[in-house]
Amino acid sequence: MAADEPASHEAEAGPVGRAPAIRPFLLTAGRVSGGGTAPPLPLETQVVSTPTGLSVLNSLTFEHHDIVAACRSPQSVAELAAGLRLHLNVIRVLAEDLCAAEYLAIYVPDIRATHDVSVLRRIIDGLRAVPD
Repeated sequence: MAADEPASHEAEAGPVGRAPAIRPFLLTAGRVSGGGTAPPLPLETQVVSTPTGLSVLNSLTFEHHDIVAACRSPQSVAELAAGLRLHLNVIRVLAEDLCAAEYLAIYVPDIRATHDVSVLRRIIDGLRAVPD
């Protein structure tokens, strides 16, 4: 085989399949929680982009850009993780960072309302009232 010839048909085709995923600890610089001492964000916490975040959108890193862009309308941390296909704890850490930089606003639900059984009963009754 000559030096200028490719070794095989696969060498010409390039890599096959998906590239390996980026490890979550690389996205968070090895951190498993945000910069503060507060507990991690609950799954149901609503996050929304701030005007400041939207104004610097094009200067943000890939993951930060995607999060701020996705949060133009409020959504929960869980929805954001699913939509961006990132690990939940990665989203929590990055969202806390973006909140500290004032690029995201965070709205934590009232814990009393989330444990109120009457709310669940009204939801179930409402679902039962929906016609098949």
